[in-house]
Amino acid sequence: MALKQVLHNGERFGLSYDIVNPNRERSILFLHGWGSNKELMAQAFSKSLEDFRHIYLDLPGFGKSSNDSVLTTHDYAAIVSSFLGAVDTTPYAVVGHSFGGKVATLLQPERLVLLSSAGIVMPKPLKVRAKIALFKLMKPFGGDELRKFFVSADAAGMPQNMYETFKRVVDENFRSSFEAYSSPALICWGIEDRATPLEAGREIAKIMPNATLQLFEGDHYFFLKRKDEVARRIGEFLETV
Repeated sequence: MALKQVLHNGERFGLSYDIVNPNRERSILFLHGWGSNKELMAQAFSKSLEDFRHIYLDLPGFGKSSNDSVLTTHDYAAIVSSFLGAVDTTPYAVVGHSFGGKVATLLQPERLVLLSSAGIVMPKPLKVRAKIALFKLMKPFGGDELRKFFVSADAAGMPQNMYETFKRVVDENFRSSFEAYSSPALICWGIEDRATPLEAGREIAKIMPNATLQLFEGDHYFFLKRKDEVARRIGEFLETV
């Protein structure tokens, strides 16, 4: 593990990262999803894609990377850009899972791989909408003490700044950002995904000008159980002229 200090809006962030295949010329940056860390991405890909240098990064506030601020997805992208400058690397490709897919898209790499990316706002189920409405009704009587009873699993146990960050990013509509990415993109999706439904993947593939949608058996973390299959497809995509 290595640590790199970067500045963003006057705040200092200590970013934890690992490098695999350090002597390879072309690099892939791997970005995890919300509530996850670089180890999960390394678990899936560190033993594959051997012709590339791998960079596994803990996003601010996750894993071993620090964050005391309330951030937006654009802040995350700016911080990652500063990190890439600090390690003197322009990745050939960025692979982003879920929330990391939004950050990856903003980085505008030469090649983009999205794994069940967040960013398309889907209608919330009735149960979730009812829960939100109940929380809003009860909040004046319980304040922040009620939060632990109503937050999703993605937000449970977070420091206050990360919870506020979560509220900012969870329902972002990234349609215009997906439309603006015109370089080749591979969109990989788990058919049984419930966190980011397949309908969202089809929509991204429809609006992204140069994208290919590839489906796999599995849920939101399909790339862990199908890692060899997914890595093989990514490798084919990256070697396509």
